[in-house]
Amino acid sequence: MGEAIGEPANLRAFAALESNVRLYSRSLPDVFSRARGSIMLTDGGREVIDFLSGAGALNYGHNNHEIKAAIAEYLASDAVVHGLDMATPAKREFMETFDSVILRERGLQNYRFQFTGPTGANAVEAALKLSRKITGRQNVISFTHGYHGLSLGAAAATGGRLFRVASGVALSGATFMPYDGYLGPAVDTSDYLRKVLLDESSGVDAPAAILVETVQGEGGINVAGKEWLQSLQAIAKDVGALFIVDDIQMGCGRTGEFFSFEFAGLSPDIVVLSKSLSGYGLPLSMLLIKEERDAWRPGEHTATFRGNNLALVSATAAINVYWRSRTFSEGVQRTGDLMRRRLDSIASEHGNSFAVRGRGMALGFDCQIAEIADATARKAFEKGLVIERCGPSDQVVKFLPALTIDLETLNQGIDIFEVSLTETLEQARVV
Repeated sequence: MGEAIGEPANLRAFAALESNVRLYSRSLPDVFSRARGSIMLTDGGREVIDFLSGAGALNYGHNNHEIKAAIAEYLASDAVVHGLDMATPAKREFMETFDSVILRERGLQNYRFQFTGPTGANAVEAALKLSRKITGRQNVISFTHGYHGLSLGAAAATGGRLFRVASGVALSGATFMPYDGYLGPAVDTSDYLRKVLLDESSGVDAPAAILVETVQGEGGINVAGKEWLQSLQAIAKDVGALFIVDDIQMGCGRTGEFFSFEFAGLSPDIVVLSKSLSGYGLPLSMLLIKEERDAWRPGEHTATFRGNNLALVSATAAINVYWRSRTFSEGVQRTGDLMRRRLDSIASEHGNSFAVRGRGMALGFDCQIAEIADATARKAFEKGLVIERCGPSDQVVKFLPALTIDLETLNQGIDIFEVSLTETLEQARVV
């Protein structure tokens, strides 16, 4: 209880009662009571611009009214909300809509849907388990700075030392390879991967799967190139491994297209989706599994909350509202270009000592020094902006505004970031 004494009055209950594992209530020390679109309102009535978007779970903003209407109508009808994996009209409508509007429009036919449970980590675990079942192999190729979740199987494929140590057990079953650009722009790390996997004496076991994010969110907004990703898919085929794309944070439009891998023309064996899939922040995770890879026996992999019908209703509404034409996708790309220009300009004003990278509306401003990123984020919150950090030492400020944000609010948020960065750098020089 001692920790609560120095806390602001409105946060004392959280400090006294909630586990030490809490994170965002420490870096964003206030109580948030209401939210709509890209604006959050604190208990004290302060408006804060949200550039975090639920860590990517709110691509369409807080309390999106068009999606909310579908949820309210469904709840009022006494339709099934929790139904395990029973057949329901809500599930049928979601699968048929997703298949026709998302998959077939992109030439991605013949995928089966597996609803895996509430979180992205649940879906990653299912993908790895299925890959091992199909191939009879244990090893999974993952990549430096990758993040796939914190349950034991997903954590084994996650690079962050903080997360791995916290597991408390030896994590096995994954071999880490250098991500695109990890060894510098002149080195194609896919060539190294191919050589290692084809060499019978490399010491690396034949993999069940190659698991990759096309843009590493938690790892620092590291962007994989088209040719590198295509090489991974070809390598997976050549060595008899499944090719899995983790699109948990970068899917559902974050990079401009619905899937982050569309630009590379990929056709993964398994696609992992969660976060903004429900469109409203409701828990929903699933795998898209190529039909010929669907080797499960009935009931072989289950979860109590794999049938979140309310989330399926909101997910269907999100597709109907935003993805039946190219207009929304094109708008995301235009907004992403604007963000990139502004952040590049801010970096250049400081002698190009910073780096900006990303795709679409997932951008990172690499401050190089963790303390600079931390102080900037804290100042930004004081001035009315919620923003997160990422990267190996949290040295990258991560921009994940809602895809639906209006340009005035977007520019206002970037203005706050710019002022906060400038003040941080001035104070650092004084010190």
